[in-house]
Amino acid sequence: MLKGISSILPPELLKIMMEMGHGDTLVIGDGNFPAAACAKRLVRCDGHSVLPVLDAILQLFPLDQPQSDPVCVMQVQDKDAPQPEIWASFRETISKYEPNKTALTEIERFEFYEQAKQAYAVVATGETAIYANLILKKGVITDEPGW
Repeated sequence: MLKGISSILPPELLKIMMEMGHGDTLVIGDGNFPAAACAKRLVRCDGHSVLPVLDAILQLFPLDQPQSDPVCVMQVQDKDAPQPEIWASFRETISKYEPNKTALTEIERFEFYEQAKQAYAVVATGETAIYANLILKKGVITDEPGW
């Protein structure tokens, strides 16, 4: 155990986040997401839902600039359906750490899978809400203004 780091984050995920560079992506998948089939590196967090995992990650993980689509979600297949309720919770969680980066870029389902296959790592959760998948793009940590 370490001070200030959520115990929800397994050591393997902390190592992966440290290894990642600017522009690398991290997928957080719900319980139905084909995580093992997509992952170059798979981290299992099956006993947890997406929101606590997202919250723990964002305490440490800088998101990329807004113009680079730092947070992507899987587009709902029925274009007439409302946005999944969990997306509002995603925005709320993100706003705690990155208030100007709460826009969610929607990606068509099969394109989402293709991007997940290129991600640095995939985190599998036990989330039961549908469309509760995210791709996070890592930003930079700097003292320079505008970043």
